[in-house]
Amino acid sequence: MAKSILLIEDNDEIRDNTSEMLELASYKVYTANNGKVGVEKALEVKPDLVICDIMMPVMDGYGVLQIFMHNPELSVTPFIFLTAKTERTDIRKGMEMGADDYLTKPFSEAELLSAVESRLRRSENLKKSIVSTEDFESFWNEAKADTDLQNLTIDRKVFHYKKKQIIYSEGNEANKLFFIKKGKVKTYQSNADGKEFITGIFCEGDFFAYIPILEESSYTDSAETLEECEIITVPKNDFLTVLHKKQSVAQKFIKMLAGSVSEKEKFLVGMAYNSLRKRIADALVALYHKYKQEQSSNTDAGIQISRDNLASIVGTATESLIRTLSDFKQEGYIEINEGKIFIKDERKLANLKY
Repeated sequence: MAKSILLIEDNDEIRDNTSEMLELASYKVYTANNGKVGVEKALEVKPDLVICDIMMPVMDGYGVLQIFMHNPELSVTPFIFLTAKTERTDIRKGMEMGADDYLTKPFSEAELLSAVESRLRRSENLKKSIVSTEDFESFWNEAKADTDLQNLTIDRKVFHYKKKQIIYSEGNEANKLFFIKKGKVKTYQSNADGKEFITGIFCEGDFFAYIPILEESSYTDSAETLEECEIITVPKNDFLTVLHKKQSVAQKFIKMLAGSVSEKEKFLVGMAYNSLRKRIADALVALYHKYKQEQSSNTDAGIQISRDNLASIVGTATESLIRTLSDFKQEGYIEINEGKIFIKDERKLANLKY
């Protein structure tokens, strides 16, 4: 099925010529001669991509983009600006607002099609990233059912922890692997001022603290319970013995380690380049998948986490987090009920641009 493109341009000649180029490349093209008509058309046809002029009567391109960004049905749509303005400040303004790309008039057919293909491809990759997250959940559920992994925890003492109880501290000797039978745990690092940066959230059925054992180092972070927990500990030597003897267990932990490293690399890139809204959206989606693992498939997974802890995951002030959550609620991305955060549309939140 042909991809659909909405072209919003007030100049008749440019609109007709651009539309013809796109149609010759087998795209389904819808057109609008001003921003207001363009928004109405977008709500009607739900295009796969939008190309929009900046300087237009009735509503300019910035106004169109602002409406897109605050509408859950439109916010995930790739957005390319058409502009005769080449000043860096104008281009930067559009990109900071959430535009994906821009084309400076006059442009060639090759430049137009290259920009369109690139943005459509990126949009598809983002959609696939959600599928890959679901694939990882499938792997993790399979891993937890692995008999050899289960044998690691059989006939071992269950330790009971109260809420907010320290399990181990950064710098301690890494001599135990931990398995959560019940409850949730956070791992975190602290700076010289005592500010926390959360490095992981672990739920029922999760192993944690295996990386420093494999690296033969001390714990690189601290672990604390988020609620009352039942935790089984596996001595380091027992864990390493099973790894050496059971290839299936070693393979499972290698996959988990690879997934953890990839996830952290992606997170660090996001921390460096993404806006606060995007960082919070990504954190909510990640927590949603984490919490969903321990809930039945018929249950709408709510995220029960303190605002302070969520702010520590994202790396922002609690006040800024609360304001952004309020914005997300007003924009229809989430609901908040009795302190729990419920995601109304995971795909739109995951594809949030800014």
